[in-house]
Amino acid sequence: MLRRLILAATLCLAGGALAKPPAGGVFCATYPSAPACTGQQPSCNYCHIAPPQRNVFGAGLEPHLAPGAPRPLSDTDFGYALPTALRAVETEDADGDGVSNLVEIQRGTSPADPSSVPVDTGRCQAGDNPQYDVCRYDARFAYKRLLLDFCGVPPTYAQLQEFRALSADARLARMDAELDRCIHSEFWLGKNGQLWKLAHPKIRPVGSLKGGPEDASPNALADYYDDYSLYAYAQLDDHDAREVMTAKYYVRRESNPTRYSVVQTPPTQTMDEPHRAGNITSRWSLLYFVMFSALPRNAAAQAYRAYLGLDIAKQEGLFSVAGEPRDYDHAGVTSPTCAACHATLDPLSYPFRNYQGVVSFKDFNTWARYVPNRLETFFPNASPIITQTPEAGYLFGQPVKDLVEWARVGANSDAFAIASVTDYWKLLVGHPPSAEENAEFVTTWKRFKGTHQYSVRRMLHDLIRTEAYGAP
Repeated sequence: MLRRLILAATLCLAGGALAKPPAGGVFCATYPSAPACTGQQPSCNYCHIAPPQRNVFGAGLEPHLAPGAPRPLSDTDFGYALPTALRAVETEDADGDGVSNLVEIQRGTSPADPSSVPVDTGRCQAGDNPQYDVCRYDARFAYKRLLLDFCGVPPTYAQLQEFRALSADARLARMDAELDRCIHSEFWLGKNGQLWKLAHPKIRPVGSLKGGPEDASPNALADYYDDYSLYAYAQLDDHDAREVMTAKYYVRRESNPTRYSVVQTPPTQTMDEPHRAGNITSRWSLLYFVMFSALPRNAAAQAYRAYLGLDIAKQEGLFSVAGEPRDYDHAGVTSPTCAACHATLDPLSYPFRNYQGVVSFKDFNTWARYVPNRLETFFPNASPIITQTPEAGYLFGQPVKDLVEWARVGANSDAFAIASVTDYWKLLVGHPPSAEENAEFVTTWKRFKGTHQYSVRRMLHDLIRTEAYGAP
Protein backbone atom coordinates (compact mmCIF):
# COMPACT_ATOMS: atom_id res chain seq x y z
CA MET A 1 0.00 0.00 0.00
CA LEU A 2 2.70 2.51 0.93
CA ARG A 3 4.52 1.85 -2.33
CA ARG A 4 1.47 3.04 -4.21
CA LEU A 5 1.50 6.24 -2.15
CA ILE A 6 5.22 6.91 -2.60
CA LEU A 7 5.43 6.23 -6.32
CA ALA A 8 2.21 7.78 -7.57
CA ALA A 9 2.43 11.28 -8.90
CA THR A 10 -1.05 12.76 -8.46
CA LEU A 11 -3.99 12.38 -6.12
CA CYS A 12 -7.43 12.46 -7.76
CA LEU A 13 -10.25 13.17 -5.34
CA ALA A 14 -13.85 13.57 -6.38
CA GLY A 15 -15.28 17.07 -6.43
CA GLY A 16 -18.31 15.91 -8.36
CA ALA A 17 -18.62 13.12 -10.88
CA LEU A 18 -15.01 13.10 -12.02
CA ALA A 19 -11.56 12.90 -10.45
CA LYS A 20 -9.57 16.06 -9.76
CA PRO A 21 -5.90 15.98 -10.79
CA PRO A 22 -4.91 19.11 -8.74
CA ALA A 23 -5.67 17.28 -5.51
CA GLY A 24 -2.18 15.86 -5.03
CA GLY A 25 -0.53 19.24 -4.68
CA VAL A 26 -3.27 20.51 -2.39
CA PHE A 27 -3.07 17.41 -0.20
CA CYS A 28 0.70 17.77 0.15
CA ALA A 29 0.45 21.49 0.86
CA THR A 30 -1.93 20.57 3.68
CA TYR A 31 0.26 17.73 5.00
CA PRO A 32 3.80 18.49 3.76
CA SER A 33 5.45 16.04 6.18
CA ALA A 34 3.20 13.10 5.27
CA PRO A 35 5.19 10.10 3.97
CA ALA A 36 2.95 10.03 0.90
CA CYS A 37 4.29 13.49 0.00
CA THR A 38 7.98 12.64 0.27
CA GLY A 39 9.41 12.86 -3.23
CA GLN A 40 6.07 12.62 -5.02
CA GLN A 41 2.38 12.59 -4.25
CA PRO A 42 -0.38 10.06 -3.46
CA SER A 43 -2.32 8.27 -6.18
CA CYS A 44 -6.00 8.46 -7.01
CA ASN A 45 -6.43 5.25 -4.98
CA TYR A 46 -5.93 7.27 -1.82
CA CYS A 47 -9.57 8.37 -2.20
CA HIS A 48 -10.88 6.24 -5.06
CA ILE A 49 -11.41 2.60 -5.86
CA ALA A 50 -11.22 3.78 -9.48
CA PRO A 51 -12.28 7.30 -10.50
CA PRO A 52 -15.01 8.35 -10.15
CA GLN A 53 -15.94 5.62 -7.60
CA ARG A 54 -14.76 6.67 -4.14
CA ASN A 55 -13.38 4.49 -1.39
CA VAL A 56 -14.51 4.98 2.21
CA PHE A 57 -12.07 7.83 2.85
CA GLY A 58 -13.09 9.68 -0.31
CA ALA A 59 -16.76 9.15 0.49
CA GLY A 60 -16.20 10.70 3.91
CA LEU A 61 -14.60 13.77 2.34
CA GLU A 62 -17.35 14.42 -0.19
CA PRO A 63 -19.92 16.04 2.18
CA HIS A 64 -17.30 18.54 3.34
CA LEU A 65 -16.17 19.63 -0.15
CA ALA A 66 -17.88 23.01 -0.65
CA PRO A 67 -21.32 21.74 0.44
CA GLY A 68 -24.14 23.27 -1.57
CA ALA A 69 -21.91 24.41 -4.44
CA PRO A 70 -22.94 23.28 -7.95
CA ARG A 71 -21.20 20.14 -9.27
CA PRO A 72 -18.79 19.53 -10.82
CA LEU A 73 -16.52 21.92 -8.94
CA SER A 74 -13.95 23.82 -10.94
CA ASP A 75 -10.32 22.93 -10.23
CA THR A 76 -9.92 26.30 -8.47
CA ASP A 77 -12.97 25.81 -6.24
CA PHE A 78 -11.99 22.23 -5.53
CA GLY A 79 -8.44 23.22 -4.55
CA TYR A 80 -9.79 25.90 -2.23
CA ALA A 81 -12.29 23.54 -0.56
CA LEU A 82 -10.11 20.44 -0.14
CA PRO A 83 -7.99 21.53 2.88
CA THR A 84 -11.13 22.32 4.85
CA ALA A 85 -12.63 18.95 3.94
CA LEU A 86 -9.46 17.09 4.90
CA ARG A 87 -9.31 18.76 8.30
CA ALA A 88 -12.99 18.09 8.88
CA VAL A 89 -12.41 14.32 8.75
CA GLU A 90 -9.05 14.16 10.58
CA THR A 91 -10.54 12.76 13.78
CA GLU A 92 -12.71 10.22 11.97
CA ASP A 93 -11.71 6.60 11.31
CA ALA A 94 -12.90 6.02 7.74
CA ASP A 95 -11.79 2.39 7.47
CA GLY A 96 -12.73 1.36 11.02
CA ASP A 97 -9.29 0.03 11.95
CA GLY A 98 -9.10 1.94 15.23
CA VAL A 99 -6.70 4.60 13.91
CA SER A 100 -7.83 8.12 13.00
CA ASN A 101 -7.51 9.44 9.46
CA LEU A 102 -4.96 12.04 10.60
CA VAL A 103 -2.69 9.49 12.26
CA GLU A 104 -2.78 7.29 9.16
CA ILE A 105 -1.89 10.27 6.95
CA GLN A 106 0.97 11.19 9.28
CA ARG A 107 2.26 7.62 9.53
CA GLY A 108 2.01 6.75 5.84
CA THR A 109 -0.71 4.11 6.00
CA SER A 110 -4.02 4.19 4.13
CA PRO A 111 -7.08 5.73 5.81
CA ALA A 112 -9.22 3.67 3.40
CA ASP A 113 -7.74 0.22 4.06
CA PRO A 114 -8.38 -1.55 7.39
CA SER A 115 -5.42 -3.87 6.77
CA SER A 116 -3.06 -0.90 6.45
CA VAL A 117 -2.32 0.32 9.96
CA PRO A 118 0.70 1.96 11.61
CA VAL A 119 3.11 -0.39 13.32
CA ASP A 120 4.38 0.70 16.70
CA THR A 121 8.08 0.03 16.32
CA GLY A 122 8.53 0.75 20.01
CA ARG A 123 6.98 -2.62 20.77
CA CYS A 124 10.00 -4.51 19.48
CA GLN A 125 11.22 -6.77 22.27
CA ALA A 126 14.86 -7.71 21.99
CA GLY A 127 14.71 -10.47 24.57
CA ASP A 128 17.69 -12.72 25.16
CA ASN A 129 19.37 -13.52 21.84
CA PRO A 130 23.07 -14.41 22.01
CA GLN A 131 23.46 -14.29 18.22
CA TYR A 132 22.16 -10.86 17.16
CA ASP A 133 21.30 -7.45 18.56
CA VAL A 134 17.57 -7.79 17.86
CA CYS A 135 15.68 -4.57 16.99
CA ARG A 136 18.85 -2.66 16.11
CA TYR A 137 21.33 -2.73 13.25
CA ASP A 138 23.63 -5.71 13.68
CA ALA A 139 26.58 -5.91 11.32
CA ARG A 140 26.89 -9.68 11.88
CA PHE A 141 23.32 -10.18 10.67
CA ALA A 142 23.84 -7.80 7.73
CA TYR A 143 27.09 -9.56 6.77
CA LYS A 144 25.43 -12.96 6.61
CA ARG A 145 22.50 -11.54 4.68
CA LEU A 146 24.79 -9.70 2.27
CA LEU A 147 26.66 -12.85 1.23
CA LEU A 148 23.39 -14.65 0.61
CA ASP A 149 21.79 -11.76 -1.30
CA PHE A 150 24.74 -10.74 -3.47
CA CYS A 151 26.85 -13.90 -3.81
CA GLY A 152 24.15 -16.52 -3.30
CA VAL A 153 26.11 -18.45 -0.65
CA PRO A 154 26.12 -18.22 3.15
CA PRO A 155 29.31 -17.37 5.03
CA THR A 156 31.34 -20.26 6.35
CA TYR A 157 31.82 -20.80 10.06
CA ALA A 158 35.39 -19.58 9.74
CA GLN A 159 34.25 -16.40 7.98
CA LEU A 160 31.69 -15.69 10.70
CA GLN A 161 34.23 -16.19 13.45
CA GLU A 162 36.71 -13.92 11.71
CA PHE A 163 34.02 -11.27 11.18
CA ARG A 164 32.96 -11.35 14.84
CA ALA A 165 36.56 -10.67 15.90
CA LEU A 166 36.74 -7.44 13.86
CA SER A 167 36.21 -3.95 15.25
CA ALA A 168 33.03 -2.06 14.32
CA ASP A 169 34.79 -0.02 11.63
CA ALA A 170 36.58 -3.08 10.27
CA ARG A 171 33.28 -4.94 10.01
CA LEU A 172 31.81 -2.21 7.83
CA ALA A 173 34.95 -2.17 5.69
CA ARG A 174 34.72 -5.93 5.26
CA MET A 175 31.08 -5.66 4.23
CA ASP A 176 31.97 -3.01 1.64
CA ALA A 177 34.69 -5.23 0.22
CA GLU A 178 32.40 -8.26 0.07
CA LEU A 179 29.69 -6.24 -1.64
CA ASP A 180 32.10 -5.07 -4.32
CA ARG A 181 33.28 -8.65 -4.81
CA CYS A 182 29.81 -10.17 -4.94
CA ILE A 183 28.32 -7.76 -7.45
CA HIS A 184 30.78 -9.21 -9.96
CA SER A 185 29.68 -12.78 -9.24
CA GLU A 186 27.67 -14.85 -11.70
CA PHE A 187 24.89 -15.00 -9.14
CA TRP A 188 24.52 -11.23 -9.33
CA LEU A 189 25.28 -10.25 -12.93
CA GLY A 190 25.09 -13.48 -14.94
CA LYS A 191 22.34 -14.72 -17.20
CA ASN A 192 19.20 -15.18 -15.08
CA GLY A 193 21.05 -13.72 -12.08
CA GLN A 194 19.76 -11.11 -9.65
CA LEU A 195 20.09 -8.20 -12.07
CA TRP A 196 18.21 -10.13 -14.73
CA LYS A 197 15.53 -10.88 -12.16
CA LEU A 198 15.09 -7.14 -11.59
CA ALA A 199 14.81 -6.62 -15.35
CA HIS A 200 12.11 -9.26 -15.95
CA PRO A 201 9.04 -7.00 -15.42
CA LYS A 202 10.63 -4.23 -17.49
CA ILE A 203 11.45 -6.43 -20.48
CA ARG A 204 8.63 -8.98 -20.14
CA PRO A 205 10.32 -11.77 -22.11
CA VAL A 206 8.30 -14.24 -24.17
CA GLY A 207 10.32 -17.35 -25.02
CA SER A 208 8.17 -18.26 -28.01
CA LEU A 209 9.18 -14.96 -29.67
CA LYS A 210 12.86 -14.95 -28.69
CA GLY A 211 15.27 -14.14 -31.52
CA GLY A 212 19.02 -13.83 -31.76
CA PRO A 213 21.87 -16.34 -31.75
CA GLU A 214 21.10 -17.76 -28.29
CA ASP A 215 17.92 -19.62 -27.22
CA ALA A 216 16.09 -18.52 -30.37
CA SER A 217 12.53 -19.58 -31.10
CA PRO A 218 11.22 -20.64 -34.53
CA ASN A 219 8.82 -17.68 -34.23
CA ALA A 220 11.64 -15.20 -33.56
CA LEU A 221 10.57 -11.59 -33.16
CA ALA A 222 13.57 -9.95 -31.48
CA ASP A 223 16.49 -10.73 -29.19
CA TYR A 224 15.56 -9.39 -25.78
CA TYR A 225 18.86 -10.56 -24.30
CA ASP A 226 20.18 -7.24 -25.65
CA ASP A 227 17.75 -5.50 -23.29
CA TYR A 228 18.95 -7.52 -20.31
CA SER A 229 22.54 -6.72 -21.22
CA LEU A 230 21.96 -2.96 -21.36
CA TYR A 231 20.03 -3.05 -18.10
CA ALA A 232 22.78 -5.00 -16.33
CA TYR A 233 25.54 -2.79 -17.74
CA ALA A 234 23.80 0.35 -16.48
CA GLN A 235 23.69 -1.09 -12.95
CA LEU A 236 27.41 -2.00 -12.71
CA ASP A 237 30.79 -0.38 -12.05
CA ASP A 238 29.57 3.14 -11.27
CA HIS A 239 27.87 3.38 -14.66
CA ASP A 240 24.96 5.81 -14.91
CA ALA A 241 21.74 3.88 -14.24
CA ARG A 242 19.76 6.43 -16.25
CA GLU A 243 21.28 5.08 -19.44
CA VAL A 244 18.83 2.21 -19.40
CA MET A 245 16.47 4.92 -20.71
CA THR A 246 18.86 7.19 -22.57
CA ALA A 247 21.73 5.13 -24.04
CA LYS A 248 22.67 5.69 -27.66
CA TYR A 249 24.59 2.40 -27.62
CA TYR A 250 23.86 -1.28 -27.06
CA VAL A 251 25.65 -3.83 -24.89
CA ARG A 252 27.16 -7.20 -25.69
CA ARG A 253 27.31 -10.00 -23.12
CA GLU A 254 30.16 -12.48 -23.00
CA SER A 255 29.95 -15.66 -20.92
CA ASN A 256 32.33 -17.69 -18.73
CA PRO A 257 32.78 -15.34 -16.97
CA THR A 258 29.96 -12.91 -17.73
CA ARG A 259 31.16 -9.55 -18.98
CA TYR A 260 29.24 -6.67 -20.54
CA SER A 261 30.73 -4.25 -23.07
CA VAL A 262 29.43 -1.43 -25.24
CA VAL A 263 28.75 -1.93 -28.95
CA GLN A 264 27.29 0.66 -31.27
CA THR A 265 24.99 -1.38 -33.53
CA PRO A 266 24.79 -5.16 -33.13
CA PRO A 267 23.12 -7.14 -35.93
CA THR A 268 20.10 -7.79 -33.70
CA GLN A 269 19.20 -4.06 -33.48
CA THR A 270 17.89 -1.66 -36.12
CA MET A 271 17.27 1.78 -34.57
CA ASP A 272 19.35 4.65 -35.93
CA GLU A 273 21.48 6.36 -33.30
CA PRO A 274 19.79 9.81 -33.20
CA HIS A 275 16.44 8.23 -32.27
CA ARG A 276 17.67 5.74 -29.68
CA ALA A 277 16.46 5.97 -26.10
CA GLY A 278 17.97 3.00 -24.31
CA ASN A 279 15.73 0.00 -23.84
CA ILE A 280 12.62 2.04 -24.61
CA THR A 281 13.58 1.90 -28.30
CA SER A 282 15.13 -1.56 -28.43
CA ARG A 283 13.89 -3.85 -31.19
CA TRP A 284 12.10 -6.04 -28.63
CA SER A 285 10.37 -3.12 -26.92
CA LEU A 286 9.08 -1.66 -30.14
CA LEU A 287 7.97 -4.91 -31.74
CA TYR A 288 6.39 -6.29 -28.59
CA PHE A 289 4.87 -3.18 -27.00
CA VAL A 290 4.02 -1.14 -30.12
CA MET A 291 3.04 -4.15 -32.24
CA PHE A 292 0.32 -3.08 -34.72
CA SER A 293 -0.77 0.11 -32.93
CA ALA A 294 -1.16 3.41 -34.69
CA LEU A 295 -0.95 5.34 -31.40
CA PRO A 296 1.41 3.28 -29.17
CA ARG A 297 -0.30 3.78 -25.82
CA ASN A 298 0.87 0.39 -24.56
CA ALA A 299 4.52 1.20 -25.26
CA ALA A 300 4.23 4.52 -23.43
CA ALA A 301 2.41 2.98 -20.46
CA GLN A 302 4.98 0.18 -20.20
CA ALA A 303 7.93 2.59 -20.21
CA TYR A 304 6.17 4.78 -17.61
CA ARG A 305 5.54 1.76 -15.41
CA ALA A 306 8.84 -0.10 -15.94
CA TYR A 307 11.32 2.73 -15.54
CA LEU A 308 9.41 5.42 -13.64
CA GLY A 309 7.38 3.16 -11.36
CA LEU A 310 4.03 4.72 -12.31
CA ASP A 311 1.12 2.52 -13.41
CA ILE A 312 -1.60 4.49 -15.13
CA ALA A 313 -3.96 1.51 -14.87
CA LYS A 314 -3.77 2.02 -11.10
CA GLN A 315 -4.38 5.77 -11.46
CA GLU A 316 -0.74 6.59 -10.70
CA GLY A 317 1.22 9.43 -12.25
CA LEU A 318 -1.76 11.30 -13.65
CA PHE A 319 -0.81 14.76 -14.94
CA SER A 320 -3.77 15.83 -17.04
CA VAL A 321 -2.99 18.01 -20.03
CA ALA A 322 -5.49 20.72 -20.96
CA GLY A 323 -7.58 19.80 -23.99
CA GLU A 324 -6.67 16.12 -23.77
CA PRO A 325 -7.44 13.46 -24.75
CA ARG A 326 -8.01 14.46 -28.37
CA ASP A 327 -8.73 10.86 -29.45
CA TYR A 328 -6.82 11.08 -32.73
CA ASP A 329 -7.42 7.38 -33.45
CA HIS A 330 -11.11 7.40 -32.50
CA ALA A 331 -10.61 4.87 -29.71
CA GLY A 332 -13.41 6.35 -27.60
CA VAL A 333 -11.06 7.65 -24.91
CA THR A 334 -12.97 10.91 -24.42
CA SER A 335 -15.76 9.13 -22.57
CA PRO A 336 -15.98 10.19 -18.89
CA THR A 337 -14.83 6.78 -17.63
CA CYS A 338 -11.68 6.92 -19.80
CA ALA A 339 -10.73 10.57 -20.00
CA ALA A 340 -9.27 10.90 -16.50
CA CYS A 341 -6.41 8.53 -17.39
CA HIS A 342 -6.13 9.27 -21.10
CA ALA A 343 -5.64 12.99 -20.48
CA THR A 344 -2.23 11.83 -19.23
CA LEU A 345 -1.66 8.65 -21.26
CA ASP A 346 -2.32 10.03 -24.72
CA PRO A 347 0.14 12.96 -24.42
CA LEU A 348 2.65 10.43 -23.04
CA SER A 349 2.14 8.37 -26.20
CA TYR A 350 2.52 11.05 -28.87
CA PRO A 351 6.36 10.96 -28.84
CA PHE A 352 6.14 7.27 -29.87
CA ARG A 353 4.22 8.32 -32.99
CA ASN A 354 6.96 7.56 -35.53
CA TYR A 355 8.43 4.46 -33.90
CA GLN A 356 7.41 1.46 -35.94
CA GLY A 357 6.26 -1.80 -34.44
CA VAL A 358 5.00 -4.69 -36.55
CA VAL A 359 3.44 -4.08 -39.96
CA SER A 360 3.13 -6.23 -43.06
CA PHE A 361 5.99 -8.52 -44.07
CA LYS A 362 6.49 -6.57 -47.28
CA ASP A 363 7.46 -3.64 -45.03
CA PHE A 364 9.70 -5.75 -42.79
CA ASN A 365 12.63 -3.38 -43.36
CA THR A 366 10.73 -0.68 -41.40
CA TRP A 367 10.11 -2.79 -38.30
CA ALA A 368 11.55 -1.36 -35.08
CA ARG A 369 12.80 1.75 -36.81
CA TYR A 370 12.05 5.44 -36.62
CA VAL A 371 9.87 6.17 -39.65
CA PRO A 372 9.12 9.83 -40.38
CA ASN A 373 5.45 10.26 -41.24
CA ARG A 374 4.74 6.73 -40.02
CA LEU A 375 1.05 7.41 -39.46
CA GLU A 376 0.63 9.10 -42.84
CA THR A 377 2.35 6.19 -44.59
CA PHE A 378 1.03 3.13 -42.75
CA PHE A 379 -2.15 4.21 -40.92
CA PRO A 380 -3.81 6.95 -43.01
CA ASN A 381 -7.24 5.34 -42.67
CA ALA A 382 -7.12 4.59 -38.94
CA SER A 383 -9.34 7.64 -38.37
CA PRO A 384 -10.12 10.91 -40.17
CA ILE A 385 -7.72 12.84 -37.91
CA ILE A 386 -5.01 10.25 -37.19
CA THR A 387 -2.42 12.16 -39.22
CA GLN A 388 -2.92 15.19 -36.96
CA THR A 389 -1.31 13.28 -34.08
CA PRO A 390 1.69 15.36 -32.96
CA GLU A 391 5.11 13.99 -32.12
CA ALA A 392 5.52 16.44 -29.26
CA GLY A 393 3.91 15.31 -26.02
CA TYR A 394 4.05 15.67 -22.25
CA LEU A 395 5.75 13.89 -19.36
CA PHE A 396 4.87 14.86 -15.77
CA GLY A 397 2.91 17.75 -17.31
CA GLN A 398 6.11 19.06 -18.94
CA PRO A 399 6.24 19.50 -22.72
CA VAL A 400 8.70 17.21 -24.54
CA LYS A 401 9.45 17.53 -28.24
CA ASP A 402 10.12 13.85 -28.97
CA LEU A 403 10.83 10.46 -27.42
CA VAL A 404 14.53 11.17 -26.86
CA GLU A 405 13.61 14.17 -24.73
CA TRP A 406 10.82 12.13 -23.07
CA ALA A 407 13.42 9.59 -21.96
CA ARG A 408 15.86 12.25 -20.76
CA VAL A 409 13.24 14.04 -18.67
CA GLY A 410 12.08 10.74 -17.22
CA ALA A 411 15.59 9.55 -16.38
CA ASN A 412 16.36 12.81 -14.56
CA SER A 413 13.17 12.71 -12.50
CA ASP A 414 12.61 11.81 -8.86
CA ALA A 415 10.30 9.07 -10.13
CA PHE A 416 13.20 7.28 -11.82
CA ALA A 417 15.37 7.43 -8.69
CA ILE A 418 12.51 6.27 -6.48
CA ALA A 419 11.58 3.41 -8.80
CA SER A 420 15.22 2.29 -9.15
CA VAL A 421 15.87 2.18 -5.41
CA THR A 422 12.49 0.54 -4.79
CA ASP A 423 13.50 -2.34 -7.09
CA TYR A 424 16.57 -3.05 -4.95
CA TRP A 425 14.71 -2.46 -1.69
CA LYS A 426 12.14 -5.09 -2.61
CA LEU A 427 14.83 -7.52 -3.77
CA LEU A 428 17.09 -7.13 -0.74
CA VAL A 429 14.83 -6.10 2.14
CA GLY A 430 12.06 -8.35 0.89
CA HIS A 431 9.17 -5.90 0.62
CA PRO A 432 8.37 -2.34 -0.51
CA PRO A 433 9.43 0.36 1.96
CA SER A 434 7.11 0.40 4.95
CA ALA A 435 6.01 3.52 6.81
CA GLU A 436 8.64 2.80 9.46
CA GLU A 437 11.34 2.49 6.80
CA ASN A 438 10.33 5.59 4.89
CA ALA A 439 12.96 7.93 6.32
CA GLU A 440 15.79 5.55 5.42
CA PHE A 441 14.28 4.92 2.01
CA VAL A 442 13.99 8.61 1.20
CA THR A 443 17.56 9.26 2.27
CA THR A 444 18.74 6.37 0.09
CA TRP A 445 17.00 7.44 -3.12
CA LYS A 446 17.94 11.09 -2.68
CA ARG A 447 21.61 10.16 -2.24
CA PHE A 448 21.34 7.85 -5.27
CA LYS A 449 20.18 10.80 -7.36
CA GLY A 450 22.44 13.42 -5.79
CA THR A 451 25.59 12.30 -3.97
CA HIS A 452 26.01 9.05 -5.89
CA GLN A 453 25.07 10.41 -9.33
CA TYR A 454 22.97 7.36 -10.24
CA SER A 455 25.63 4.80 -9.36
CA VAL A 456 23.84 1.65 -8.22
CA ARG A 457 27.02 0.32 -6.63
CA ARG A 458 27.35 3.35 -4.38
CA MET A 459 23.66 3.27 -3.53
CA LEU A 460 23.91 -0.37 -2.48
CA HIS A 461 26.66 0.51 -0.01
CA ASP A 462 24.12 2.87 1.59
CA LEU A 463 21.31 0.33 1.48
CA ILE A 464 23.23 -2.40 3.35
CA ARG A 465 23.78 0.08 6.18
CA THR A 466 20.08 0.80 6.69
CA GLU A 467 18.28 -0.61 9.70
CA ALA A 468 15.68 -1.99 7.30
CA TYR A 469 18.38 -4.27 5.87
CA GLY A 470 20.57 -4.93 8.89
CA ALA A 471 18.24 -5.18 11.89
CA PRO A 472 17.26 -8.78 12.80
